[in-house]
Amino acid sequence: MAEFRRQRSKFNATPGSFRLDQRKSEESRQLLAVDTINGYRVRPGLYGMNGATVLPDGVNFTVHSNGATKITLLLYHRGEERPYTSITFPEEYRIGKVHSMIVFGLPIENLEYAYRVDGPWDEQKGLLFDYNHVLLDPYAKAVVGQKIWGETVRFEGAYRARVVSNEFDWGETSWLKTPMSDSIIYEMHVRGFTKHESSGVKCKGSFAGIMEKVDYLKRLGVTAVELMPIFEFDETRDKRIVNGRTLLDYWGYNTVSFFAPNTSYAYKSEYNKEGFELKEMIKLLKENGIEVILDVVFNHTAEGNENGPFISFKGFDNNIYYMLTPGGDYYNFSGCGNTLNCNHPIVQQMIVDCLHYWVEEYKIDGFRFDLASILGRDINGAPMEHPPLLHRLAFDPLLGDVKLIAEAWDAGGMYQVGSFPSWGRWAEWNGKYRDSIRSFLKGDYWAAPDAVRRITGSMDMYQHNYAGSDSSVNFITCHDGFSLYDMFAYNEKHNEANGWNNTDGANDNRSWNCGWEGETDDPEIMKLRFKMMRNAIAILMCSRGTPMILQGDEFANTQYGNNNAYCQDNEISWLNWELLEKNKAYFDFYRNMIQFRRKHHSIRKDLKSAICGFPAISVFTDHPNHRDINDNTKVITVMYAGFVKKLGHDDVVIMSVNSFWEDMQITLPEPPQGAYWTLVVDTAAEDGRYFNNRPKPLTVPNWRMKARSVSIFIAAYGVEYGR
Repeated sequence: MAEFRRQRSKFNATPGSFRLDQRKSEESRQLLAVDTINGYRVRPGLYGMNGATVLPDGVNFTVHSNGATKITLLLYHRGEERPYTSITFPEEYRIGKVHSMIVFGLPIENLEYAYRVDGPWDEQKGLLFDYNHVLLDPYAKAVVGQKIWGETVRFEGAYRARVVSNEFDWGETSWLKTPMSDSIIYEMHVRGFTKHESSGVKCKGSFAGIMEKVDYLKRLGVTAVELMPIFEFDETRDKRIVNGRTLLDYWGYNTVSFFAPNTSYAYKSEYNKEGFELKEMIKLLKENGIEVILDVVFNHTAEGNENGPFISFKGFDNNIYYMLTPGGDYYNFSGCGNTLNCNHPIVQQMIVDCLHYWVEEYKIDGFRFDLASILGRDINGAPMEHPPLLHRLAFDPLLGDVKLIAEAWDAGGMYQVGSFPSWGRWAEWNGKYRDSIRSFLKGDYWAAPDAVRRITGSMDMYQHNYAGSDSSVNFITCHDGFSLYDMFAYNEKHNEANGWNNTDGANDNRSWNCGWEGETDDPEIMKLRFKMMRNAIAILMCSRGTPMILQGDEFANTQYGNNNAYCQDNEISWLNWELLEKNKAYFDFYRNMIQFRRKHHSIRKDLKSAICGFPAISVFTDHPNHRDINDNTKVITVMYAGFVKKLGHDDVVIMSVNSFWEDMQITLPEPPQGAYWTLVVDTAAEDGRYFNNRPKPLTVPNWRMKARSVSIFIAAYGVEYGR
């Protein structure tokens, strides 16, 4: 280190005495080396700029560790197993617990890097510093060795990072800020959406593949795609062979790097430009009015428990990043081996930095937080009344216009749907909506009281600290569970292909096979199944709150009864686009229901008082005077009403649901003055006209509803239909 000391004596500035002012010219931003280490010109870095950042003449490397006694930067040529040099951060380059250094003259187009971290080893205290481990930068913007799906190319059993150059031109692309009340969310798996041969796209299973389907998504009418995890994950983490089929971590809920997009989802190689294809996809979706929401997993990482690998956090500060028992073992509220210590200030800051990064650099419109209740546990795993992380995110200025959606439960038994700490800012996956509607749909008419509450916005749950029905993300199906078709084709889960003797996956599916388990050619059973699916989407699109639909449900995609296809990278999980043509009539109905919702403001939110005097929401059974909804109610009727200025009249919609296995007679109220009732939807129409774009007036106020069906009426005015 003699040379280092000699060089440093020529420089009288202290570490951190400079700042990179991006508003100044390139010339004035040049930073001068003050030391030479192992032949490389270096200087103290930019301490507030975590990760690796490209500067005009070098790369800034910043990491932090509370317990480390030494941190060494390892530099690799692209694809080589051994580092070509290593540079230990000088003590003088450390401020507090932050180590920062600019290394000049690095060829970033051929550069990979990692770290070694030294410090104490005490398993009972959770201190797992080991200088032999090669560690991934916690703020890595790209991860090496993950490009080819299903193949892992790691060196020395470790992950490495790349330095990313950000040259993407967003043009005028910005955040769409679609209100929750106007949103229709489409949950999508990037690979599964287009991987099947029938997708007809060139770039199958990739971000580019989604770009080829943008016209389809626009035609369907959704306003947002919610992407299942796209942060870098290792799909080979639990790779195994079951009955000759390779099983992978297909869903991706085991994050390796929170700041890096999954490189195997890019169709083209993006060395040092990681995220370019993803940004192109986001830009195109936004240009077509479709927001992008990310499913983020901050509750655990891919490092697992004490038997899991050392990737990053374990080696930097294991006792800080994870919830540990008094003996140093890992609390497992995630069901995946470990639990991130989300309310520790350092972990909290990392999560905030991550969200900021994706909003700033990728213009993300919202986040869905997997097992979000974990984010409200303290260092010992106990629920907190006012979790600092959730509170901070709710009031974070940079996140002020993005959607925050919680999966308000965790694997440790905490269930907070309707009691999640929200501060009027968080929305929730409404699991109670799913359960109640499923029950009522399949004929459990005693669930009618709860079904009505869910359809009308779950206001029994979302008052007080919530934002009303804007807090309810309504769904009947999602990635976790049966598809909509399977919900009416299987009484029981069929997860044998997962290799766990059908013990995995939920048992409470509230499904009904319509008289036959699985596939059948019986026309009556198939007719009933499609009617039940029409019932489901009609109810979902006529419910107050934000609807979310599962990819493929719009054309009756099946997972063959598998309700936990997390490991199935094959036809079980991939969308079979042949079904789009086969089930075109059903797809058209599904699309029409989406458009119907978008057209009728009174369904989505409270409007100005209706001129006709109808309240914003009315609920009755088979007659307007029968308002007692009880556990013997077979038919529930919901009426929405409100004045729409641009129409010049009231918007009134009535939905009646007969969950009973026999026909039921209903009576409609008197229509508004100057209007008449028209039947728009009859899911049991004998002539196959389940949706009427040009409905005709009803001649009498009575309507006989077929067994297990949904009917939807609107108050039509003469001028609307050429009268």
